[in-house]
Amino acid sequence: MRRVPLPLLLLLFLFVPTGCTSPPDGKPPADRWRPEPGLAWQWQLSGKLDPAVDVPVYDIDGFDHPKSAVDDLHRRGRKVICYLSTGAWEDFRPDAAKFPKSVLGRGNGWDGERWLDIRRTDILEPLMAERIDMCRAKGFDAVEPDNMDAYANPTGFPITATDQLRYNRLIARLAHDRGLAVGLKNDLDQIPQLVGDFDFAVNEQCAQYDECERLTPFISAGKAVFHVEYELTTDEFCPGVRQLKLSSMLKKYELGVWRQPC
Repeated sequence: MRRVPLPLLLLLFLFVPTGCTSPPDGKPPADRWRPEPGLAWQWQLSGKLDPAVDVPVYDIDGFDHPKSAVDDLHRRGRKVICYLSTGAWEDFRPDAAKFPKSVLGRGNGWDGERWLDIRRTDILEPLMAERIDMCRAKGFDAVEPDNMDAYANPTGFPITATDQLRYNRLIARLAHDRGLAVGLKNDLDQIPQLVGDFDFAVNEQCAQYDECERLTPFISAGKAVFHVEYELTTDEFCPGVRQLKLSSMLKKYELGVWRQPC
């Protein structure tokens, strides 16, 4: 290989813009969906999908639904978010056998689920890339990566806040490289560090625990906060979250079709 003279190499480094490579088979960054505050949404992770709810955003399970379901929602004018668990292993997923036992920790409170050792990005990065590739292939507009706060839970691994920031940014990069928007799920403590890396937030029960104001950095940045409550009534939480411009609704824990929006 012919060596480039050092002065020419320096000139190339100074004048060729960095960070401009196109994502593989993905949308250019300018075309990535950027949901704004106040968008109504539907979050359905169980039961037969009802595509007729009159809202601009749907969040559905990425494994459970084929491309045809995403296409149908698009024809109805919806943007569609791909729900994935990126911080916990689920024994019922088709790729479950690809995860070695060494990265499986304690249960996370849901049947068949165990925390992942997110420090092991050498193992998890290609597995999560395959999952996000699936979302892209099915035509989703965004990804909702779940279980993104392992450091704050008894996982069985000595996971630190720094480990979590590194992993969450990795997941955001994998989505962005594929032209997909990505949301930060819960993980309120790290919002100040991560708001720039994520395109929206998804939160459960911030009103019940008096935490909704901690999500305002997303709103201030012009990014939607998709929020649900399970145990409060809409009279109890809607007035406050309306003032904060959250996209809020009441749901049942099974996250079926039923919803009661603010």
